[in-house]
Amino acid sequence: MPSSSPRTVAVVGATGAVGAEMIKCLESRAFPVSKLVPLASPRSAGTNVRFKGQDVRVEAVSADAFKGVDFALFAASSGVSKEFAPAAARAGVVVIDNSSAFRMEPNIPLVVPEVNGDALKRHENLIANPNCTAALMVMALKPLHDIAPVVRVIASTYQAASGAGAAAMRELEDSTRAYLDGKAYEPKVLPHPYAFNLFSHNAAMNPDTGYNGEEEKVMAEVRKLMNAPDIRIGITCVRVPVLRAHAEALTVEFSKPISVQQARDALSKFPGVRLVDDRAKNYFPMPIEASGGEDVLVGRIREDLSDPGGKSLCLFLSGDQLLKGAAQNAVQIAEALL
Repeated sequence: MPSSSPRTVAVVGATGAVGAEMIKCLESRAFPVSKLVPLASPRSAGTNVRFKGQDVRVEAVSADAFKGVDFALFAASSGVSKEFAPAAARAGVVVIDNSSAFRMEPNIPLVVPEVNGDALKRHENLIANPNCTAALMVMALKPLHDIAPVVRVIASTYQAASGAGAAAMRELEDSTRAYLDGKAYEPKVLPHPYAFNLFSHNAAMNPDTGYNGEEEKVMAEVRKLMNAPDIRIGITCVRVPVLRAHAEALTVEFSKPISVQQARDALSKFPGVRLVDDRAKNYFPMPIEASGGEDVLVGRIREDLSDPGGKSLCLFLSGDQLLKGAAQNAVQIAEALL
């Protein structure tokens, strides 16, 4: 089939925050869609999504819904993915799954195309889309890792409401409005007050290690994406009152010294990265500028003065959680397979 030939594309979870962005990305990136099949839970069936100026009816996800589908982009829960994705893949549908269900399966590629696109050569119709924080992180790490292997990463993340879904985004807006109006607001989606506050990421805590599920995912997925199982990673994930762009502060130790200028040069040339690093103006990556953009913004690049060996750099990044952290990356995987 020629690469330009149109495809039938299903989006599972089409009415959610990530699913809606997948549909927008398919249109904005001119993916060759002959037919869009939006799928969601039975309660959302019968509603419409907009695609190329037309209303498209949402159907309930079922095994039969994938007949005749070429690509299926999953933006639903792990349970939905486990129920429907393997069968769809066996039936010949190329499945790109945004949940955590298959990311660490050794025979299933976990892919950020700019970082490890070669992993797509061994897919068997089922490809995992990474955790948003891991996807953004490796966009900054990979061009530096190509100069000198990364040995250790210490990370603090500042994660937006969108990572917890559309309901969390509404809660941030509603609780902020209530706070400014002097009204009480009881959290319904997140465990703590969100307006003008930040707190440890709301993923379940591992009582034995003290790390939460988000932190454990990022550590494991970064190693797999980088094909570097020995990278030592320490991470603290925090939920902050930002709508849709994550930010990350990284201290990265390499096998040998890398100069700040080497890092700037490598990052500025890496596809999907935009260097934002103006010391004179104190102008560095910000979520407000990353939101709605396809690039990962990287800057604040400096020597780690705590490392006497001179092998460490500090940097800061921000990227849209719904785009490069989820929907856009999934569509890019599909593009790479055309």
